[in-house]
Amino acid sequence: MNYDVIIDNRQCRLELVRKGNGKNGWLCKLDGREVGVDPVLIRHDVLSLLIEGVSYEVKRETTAAETHLWVAGARYRAEVRDPRSLHSRRASTGTAEGTKKILAPMPGKVVRVMVKEKMEVQAGQGVVVVEAMKMQNELKSPKQGIVQKVAVAEGASVNAGDVLLIIN
Repeated sequence: MNYDVIIDNRQCRLELVRKGNGKNGWLCKLDGREVGVDPVLIRHDVLSLLIEGVSYEVKRETTAAETHLWVAGARYRAEVRDPRSLHSRRASTGTAEGTKKILAPMPGKVVRVMVKEKMEVQAGQGVVVVEAMKMQNELKSPKQGIVQKVAVAEGASVNAGDVLLIIN
């Protein structure tokens, strides 16, 4: 299982693989470094972790806005995203920073461009419709911003990965 983990604004990639028959803990690869982890849920929101022979108690504190982890008296803001999860993909769309490109997900034909250059868009707003395999797919803005460039016109054929729009 792969996860994107953000601890106090530091992002890393976490891969978890069960050791042996599943009763011997987990092999944790964190940004390429392998570590053995044996977790035990002590009670709701409290986890005991044995990491390379050292024991840690981790407490989770959840509010409506964010999650914090307490480890050895220190508090860390934490976020875990499962890239396979639709919820995680949607949650990340409104907070995107910088310039974002809307790419064609597959070969098809542009049916409708719903925005113009210099137009303000909201996160999740439909911006272009691409028809592929007789299905129309509405592509949405990954962030709130201004349409910097419209790179396609209605009726244009596109290949997978072609840039359709740029939003700043």
